Amino acid sequence: MKKGIFITFEGADGCGKTTQIELIKKYLDLNNIDNVLTREPGGCDLGFELRKILLHYEKPVSNIAELFLYLADRAQHTEFTIKPLLAEGKIVLCDRYIDSTVAYQGYARGQDIEKIIELNNLVTKNLKPDLTIVFDIDSNLAQSRLKGEKDRLEKEGLEFHKALRKGYLELAKSNPERIKVISSDDTIENIHKQCVELIKGYIN
Repeated sequence: MKKGIFITFEGADGCGKTTQIELIKKYLDLNNIDNVLTREPGGCDLGFELRKILLHYEKPVSNIAELFLYLADRAQHTEFTIKPLLAEGKIVLCDRYIDSTVAYQGYARGQDIEKIIELNNLVTKNLKPDLTIVFDIDSNLAQSRLKGEKDRLEKEGLEFHKALRKGYLELAKSNPERIKVISSDDTIENIHKQCVELIKGYIN
């Protein structure tokens, strides 16, 4: 069975991740490279409903409940969206995946990181991305970029977001073959060029 390529994009809110994913999709489309863009949470029907709760539920949510809601979304998304697309040989571009849960619920929320990794492996049946691009940004700058109404996680304080950034950089150190860090302190065009160079190594 032909296997596609699984590329994930990570970073704090305000890092410019969404802009870069859209540019990468446009680049692949222009080069007639078959690809699909998805996201977490919300990349499948069940996930769409969970996303409403995770990002916009107005009452308190326990850290454990939050973790398992993200894991439920990932289990459904992996089985019914990501794996079938990869089996068809497509390039799957995913806005957030396992590293988000380790960074947000592990490093930033202070939950057991090894347990989170173990649970991620369980719900994904050990499906890892071929490439993960982390967009690194100063936490103060990231917060200043957020406009409009903020979701539950965007409303967390500066210390939360500093811990989140530290988490992503620690993950990159621990997984240097898979995770590549790009500084968001550059022009959109230059960041896009760096993304393209990284992705070319996998699609060629």
